[in-house]
Amino acid sequence: MRRKRNAAPDIAAILELIRAARSQGREALLETEGLALLRAAGIPAPEHAFVLDSRQALRLRPGSIPGEQIVVKVVSPSILHKSDVGGVAFVPNTPKEISRAVARMERKFKGRDTAGYLISRLIRYSPALGNELLLGMRWTRDYGAVVTFGPGGIFTEFLAAAFQADRGVAIFSPAGTAPERIGRVLDRAAVTRLLAGGLRGQAARVDMKSLESVVRSFASLAERLMPEHVSEMEINPLVVADERLVALDILVKLAGPVSPPYAARPLGKLKNLLEARSAALVGVSEKMNTGRVILNNMIREGFDRSRIYVVKQGADSIDGCRCVPEVASLPERVDLAVLSVPAASVSEVAASFISGEKTESMIIIPGGLEEKEGTGGIVSGMREALARARRSSWGGPVINGGNCLGIRSLPGRYDTMFIPEHKKSVKPKAAHDRLALISQSGAFAIAKMDRLSGLAPKFSISIGNQCDLTLGDYAAYLKDDPELDVFAFYVEGFKPGDGSRFLDAARAIVASDRVVILYRAGRSPEGRKATASHTASIAEDYAVTRALAAEAGVVMAETLQDFEGLVRLFVHLREKRPRGRRLGAVSNAGFECVAIADNLGRLSLPEFSPATARRLRELFKRCRIDEIVDVHNPLDLTPMADDAAYEESVRCVLEDTRSDVGVVGCVPLTPALRTLPPGTGHLEDLASLDAVASRLIRLKGLEKPWVAVVDGGELYDPFARFLEQGGIPTFREVDEALRLLNIFCTARLRD
Repeated sequence: MRRKRNAAPDIAAILELIRAARSQGREALLETEGLALLRAAGIPAPEHAFVLDSRQALRLRPGSIPGEQIVVKVVSPSILHKSDVGGVAFVPNTPKEISRAVARMERKFKGRDTAGYLISRLIRYSPALGNELLLGMRWTRDYGAVVTFGPGGIFTEFLAAAFQADRGVAIFSPAGTAPERIGRVLDRAAVTRLLAGGLRGQAARVDMKSLESVVRSFASLAERLMPEHVSEMEINPLVVADERLVALDILVKLAGPVSPPYAARPLGKLKNLLEARSAALVGVSEKMNTGRVILNNMIREGFDRSRIYVVKQGADSIDGCRCVPEVASLPERVDLAVLSVPAASVSEVAASFISGEKTESMIIIPGGLEEKEGTGGIVSGMREALARARRSSWGGPVINGGNCLGIRSLPGRYDTMFIPEHKKSVKPKAAHDRLALISQSGAFAIAKMDRLSGLAPKFSISIGNQCDLTLGDYAAYLKDDPELDVFAFYVEGFKPGDGSRFLDAARAIVASDRVVILYRAGRSPEGRKATASHTASIAEDYAVTRALAAEAGVVMAETLQDFEGLVRLFVHLREKRPRGRRLGAVSNAGFECVAIADNLGRLSLPEFSPATARRLRELFKRCRIDEIVDVHNPLDLTPMADDAAYEESVRCVLEDTRSDVGVVGCVPLTPALRTLPPGTGHLEDLASLDAVASRLIRLKGLEKPWVAVVDGGELYDPFARFLEQGGIPTFREVDEALRLLNIFCTARLRD
């Protein structure tokens, strides 16, 4: 008896199929068992029968399976690609012909571990593109269960690769995607447009509600069966036949041993870590070394010297900070302990802090721990002590690292990133920029902090190996910080299951109208190998990360340069909200106006309103450039417009009611604009109040979000830097500016 569509899946029946397969020592279901699973799940599949041999096939009741022809398949746990080895036959639908086909396969596969033969109805369908689909699920170490929908059949890989990166397949997490959003997720796959009649003159091939129903039923299986029972399941092909979806083939791989969940950390102690008021340093030398640089940095940042303790024998004080001979001698339980000792000493020193209950948090600097073979034993003592502490009422400390540069915390008034002051471009600022920068790589953290020297993150965190605290932990804790608007993450690999925790936190951040920016490293096999050797992490499939992050509202940075640009853009424009995608543009170079029009992406170029056009014509007449400048969008001011005309033109365009965002291009070589710092051979001063840079900065208070472009050589780096430090997102190429502005609009408009 066929199950009604949308009936609740019979999980008990499915689990019995899995139990029986496991009792026989198998790692996958047979195809017949897979079809039984589909039936129990309410997913349509062809009518079929199972026979042990040709004699049993001869006793089949004529017409018990509809159709003039029938499909005969060998059923074997070791024969996966049946058609390649003669394990599939299409024969007339009579017991005699079916028996003959089975007999031929019996002879062909004699001695193989065949379980029997599947006799299935032949489902006829058009081979046109889009009629063969793939619907799969698999358990991932980062995100748990993941469902994939896209083109199927023998051209699965080819078609998926041929589509755009974000249009080849639809990928979502059943746990993280609300059922009512599944239809929107499916729309991301280009093949959905073929199914839904999205091409001109093409009728819909299947009702989209039916497609969503099948996918929901399939996704519900992932939540019920993974990870304990199933590791992978794939319907390929799922075909469109007579305006309905039918699963022709299914592969089900059973789950192996399940890793225990990663033990929870006491996240409340992140406050002790990030806003420490007392600290103990181990590894400080009286001469300059890593520990001494960290100490100097903390003093420079204004940390109270009377609450800094240096664990060092044979000294009373260093740089005005009290020394104690051993960890046990600390006069109080400190908020933070920083360990910059040799890797071989880490476990002993860390265990002494933990066993003595001497710190609420710890930063472990040394590298090599758990990255190279044979180093796992080095930290065993620390792990044992931490496990005992976690079971106590105290709960033990939280630990950042190892293999990290640690943290720079403006409210904590400390900086463990052991880079000498003379090697930094970063200049102290009185207030932070409502930004948190969290990086798995310490080198990435300091490099980006240096390149983002005009910004001051509230927290800059290098987490290294994640031996305790994870990326998901920081996301979960920091999401509740009302002083943060932009969260920027560099990720090489999550701890098992931590990707889901990260995305849960990201959804909460996005829902509160703030932004998460993510660069995911390790996209290629070579990159994944490099991340494993670097931070003891294994990078998940980038396509999965990209799709799930997009569904969560995360802004993905495709390049390291984009990461920097997006951070600047969202920090400077954090209070700006575009109403739409209409662009108002200004430049003083014709080529740049053409480039703007050529790189619009999803933006559009409306005509200026009559009021704006009138204001511009009056301005050009006053400035005596009306004979060389026409009024149109983008507005080409030519190299003749001076500083005052530039400012007023930009103001007119940005105040125009027909545009939602703006881009202001400036080729700074024109003598009409003052774009150079004071120097020999000229009288310019770009920082003067009546020069174009200061004039543009005065316009940042306008409601509309806008960006600047400075297209010139290194001579004009000070000009670009002056604009950036004045709070204007500034780019050096117009195509980059427009590409990132498109991303900004998509994130802010949430479409």
